[in-house]
Amino acid sequence: MPSVSALPFDDIRALITQMPQASGECIALVRERDGQLVKPAHSLGRMEEIVEWLAGWQGVSQPQINRPTVVVFAANHGVTAQGVSSYPQAVTRQMLETFAAGGAAINQICATFDLGLKVFDLALDIPTADITQDAALDEKSAAATFAFGMEAISGSADLLCLGEMGIGNTTIAAAIYHALYGGKASDWVGRGAGLDDVGLARKIAAVERAVELHKAHFSDPLEIMRRLGGREICAIAGAIMAARMERVPVILDGYVVTAAAAILHALDRTALDHCLAGHVSAEGAHAQVLQRLGKKPLLDLGMKLGEATGAAMAAGIVKAALACHREMATFEQAGVLGKLN
Repeated sequence: MPSVSALPFDDIRALITQMPQASGECIALVRERDGQLVKPAHSLGRMEEIVEWLAGWQGVSQPQINRPTVVVFAANHGVTAQGVSSYPQAVTRQMLETFAAGGAAINQICATFDLGLKVFDLALDIPTADITQDAALDEKSAAATFAFGMEAISGSADLLCLGEMGIGNTTIAAAIYHALYGGKASDWVGRGAGLDDVGLARKIAAVERAVELHKAHFSDPLEIMRRLGGREICAIAGAIMAARMERVPVILDGYVVTAAAAILHALDRTALDHCLAGHVSAEGAHAQVLQRLGKKPLLDLGMKLGEATGAAMAAGIVKAALACHREMATFEQAGVLGKLN
């Protein structure tokens, strides 16, 4: 937990300055073992890099994944009053009930790859303010939700997959990207959960009005977070930061989760070094955002569901990469002649 200070966001800024770095020594030891495994050098490609990433951030020469956990944060947004979604706000809670009953896509993926699942209701009955008319949250509430996100993952995982659920939150993400990266609102707005052309026009107009209203504050990424974001954006950003402080590797989901990550990246370009992009979403300009963040996605499956499905699918690859590194025989163990010097 951040300590209490005069201004709520000061604690977040202080954490940014205290971020631990990856262990180069542990990465080197992983590379040494990899060179002994019964395969041609670098023949597993990016899977070898994944194990180095795990080792560097866990700070151990023999990384483990014993408690992989998917965390989904759910929130509602006042901007849905602008007709930016094909579904009513009530669907957010209905989907949480579906998660609890085990009936959603994320439940099946977690079961397949033996991943834990936690879902958090972030005051669904109290939507944030309509960002076309007011700031989504005040500073105190935004900072408190950031801190909640930090607490939500504390000590619970050795690999963290982050996801979200919230009707209207692709509008929120598009507004954040527009505020951070400029261009036109239409550059960042996608169809979300199936908007028609009329709905898409409303969504673009809502993002334009929101960005115009709050543009005087865009020099501060945390102001962008609280003015244009939602509770799930703040909580995801907090979870990413807590994972960094606890040396837990993170897999990011898609379009909305990446908006929370982009806030941290705007504060410090190294803030996401412990994160992998699980997939590239088919929503909006997610691929462009990942390029700006320097992230190469593990998967490109045309997915845009959210709820951490892309991150959870990527976790299966991460687990397989680690299993190969840990369980493969060495040349000596297998009695296979190694590469001649």
